[in-house]
Amino acid sequence: MTDLPEKKSRFRMTRRRLLLGGSLIGGALVVGYIATNPMQVAGAVLQGGGDDPEPSAFGPFIRITDDGWVTIVNKQQELGQGIHAGLAAIVAEELDADWDRVRVVDSRSNFRAYGPQMTGASNGIASNWDLMRNAGAAARAMFVEAAAIRWSVPTGAITVRDGIVSHPGSNRAATFVELLADASRQQPQQSPVLKQPVDYRLIGTDKVRRKDSLPKSTGAQVYTQDIHRPDMLVAMVAHSPRFGGKLARFDAADARNVKGVVDVFAIETGVAVVAETTFAAWQGRDALRIEWDESEAEKRSTHELVSHYHDIAAGRSDMEPSEFTSKGDDPEVSFDGDVAEFSFDFPYLAHAPMETLDCVAQVKGWDVSITSGAHLATLDQVQAAFAARTAPGKVDVEVVPAGGSFGRRGVMSSDYLVECVRIAKQTDGRPVKLMWSREDEMASGYFRPMSHHRVWVQLGPDGIPTRWRIHSVCQSLLPVGPNSLATEGITNSPYFSTASTVEGKIFTPTFPVVVGLWRSVGHSYTAMVMEHIIDQLARRAGVDPAAYRRVFYETAGDRRRLAVLDELCLKAGWGTALEPGWARGLAIHEAFGTIVGQVAEVRLVDGRPIVRRVVAVVDCGIVIASDQIAAQMEGSIGFGLSAALHGAITLKDGIVQETNFDRYLVLRMNEMPVVETHIIASTSRPTGMGEPGVPPIAPAVANAMLALTGQPTSHLPFLDGNARSNADLSSQS
Repeated sequence: MTDLPEKKSRFRMTRRRLLLGGSLIGGALVVGYIATNPMQVAGAVLQGGGDDPEPSAFGPFIRITDDGWVTIVNKQQELGQGIHAGLAAIVAEELDADWDRVRVVDSRSNFRAYGPQMTGASNGIASNWDLMRNAGAAARAMFVEAAAIRWSVPTGAITVRDGIVSHPGSNRAATFVELLADASRQQPQQSPVLKQPVDYRLIGTDKVRRKDSLPKSTGAQVYTQDIHRPDMLVAMVAHSPRFGGKLARFDAADARNVKGVVDVFAIETGVAVVAETTFAAWQGRDALRIEWDESEAEKRSTHELVSHYHDIAAGRSDMEPSEFTSKGDDPEVSFDGDVAEFSFDFPYLAHAPMETLDCVAQVKGWDVSITSGAHLATLDQVQAAFAARTAPGKVDVEVVPAGGSFGRRGVMSSDYLVECVRIAKQTDGRPVKLMWSREDEMASGYFRPMSHHRVWVQLGPDGIPTRWRIHSVCQSLLPVGPNSLATEGITNSPYFSTASTVEGKIFTPTFPVVVGLWRSVGHSYTAMVMEHIIDQLARRAGVDPAAYRRVFYETAGDRRRLAVLDELCLKAGWGTALEPGWARGLAIHEAFGTIVGQVAEVRLVDGRPIVRRVVAVVDCGIVIASDQIAAQMEGSIGFGLSAALHGAITLKDGIVQETNFDRYLVLRMNEMPVVETHIIASTSRPTGMGEPGVPPIAPAVANAMLALTGQPTSHLPFLDGNARSNADLSSQS
């Protein structure tokens, strides 16, 4: 056995760490800056400007070549959500380019245009709306100015459409290609004139389609797993089976005897096996003999953690909470009279994307090159620099599309990418592809955190809430600061509008199980908490759930929710009769600025919910691509319904029990309902669609089950482990 040397503190300040903390991309240095928070570095790291890797007269986002193609540079990660087409359409609309001659390329991490490259919170369109509009409009103005000079006519007399610049008065016209040289010499306008929504010819039409459908359909799309470099090695890592476990010693003799294994060595997260092929690396890892130090590891089972959470929420622990919402002068007043009490439990959830975690890295001296489906490219760049002990400007991350993520590739520690860099540091300059198996990914986290919510509601004589008290228990998703993501979706709920007093407290336990962002984050359970409570309160009051919600929305003056509610009831046929045994459930929730309402039609077969139809209404501001919104809604409902029916990661003595799809079940094709998506017309700024469709589906189904049985749902998933493993997969009809 190889005993490991005692490690020095990871956080001991050294001259080199000070240099890394102060480094900005491009080599600038902030003297005395100490990087203790990677997000702080990532936020500052691109503010120093830098060289555009491909300078263009039309700015950093637009390349126009003499073959007539308009290339849009996409600085957001394409995770399957179609962001490349959405951003390109915004530019093409203002530029008046020919959509059929528009293509998209992904930027690298050293692309220094307008701040950090991070994709999350469904803000890809919202955060780039003004930026991309101005880029397109400025480029269009350059072509107009060039044509006006060439033809000696006023700029106001010139029109542009589909890449053709025209002067109707003299019947003259020229293509972008013909004007390219002259346009390139014009000075871009800082505040170009932008179109009004009424003038859009591309945005909001069915012309805006994804531009990656063909390569994905034919298998030509390149993901990290497809990357091959000359002389490349493949690595796999043995991790502790328990969270918080550390490597004590290992014996690599048998692993080194496996044909194709090149090297075996310890890294901070376990033991790395480096080989010529994936199969050899896998076999070599299986041959390792390892002893783990589990003195600080998590050894509790799920039922023990749930019991611990209940004790915390009930005040049977010494954990001090933080206030996350408050209304009224005396929130500590005791409740009396008609008080309803609710309790909810939500499990750990895996992300389980089709592409497991992978990364290609090469370290040559100070230079680090990485290829990855990076969710947070800037943060990954900074974390890789720390791992390689170099400057962030020396790290180049080639961002390629990812085969799903749902937040897993957006971990703030950049865990798998850092792991790959640490391995590549020890391969003498040879590139390394790190591969995580499905079991690696599902057993090692980072999970959607488990949570517990206990809620008390005091009701007035009319059955409307007058006081709320909420105790939430959840691990924090942020390395520093308040645990705000755990309560998003509750904090500013319109259901507080009738109450004189609201008291919300969050308890944040800490233990070794690692948690991370999961599609829709805190909304993934807070929607269930609030929407299922409201249906139960409506039932107590003897009021229709839609009419009951209207009281709160009107009191709050929430016109957007009222519009969604009206459209949802109309399109779903709310209030009309269904066949015997079927019921409808309704839920409306706002996430990331987008309001989504869903009505699910449900029946029960041996206690198992069958969902045949979901009607969805969305208010997401200006629509870029209606077809893509419908696709996102369908995907979100499938994702959310899968978790609601089946999803749960459980621990036994601290060890994950669901390590592949044989035990972590996902929605089958015949369980997927028909989805109808309806969009509220709007001229407001666009908001996100990647995540907001996920939260409402669980409470919509729970509310339909409540209508059928009169029994509320106090925990997810709807099906317990035995029912999930023996689920009847018969037809829904």
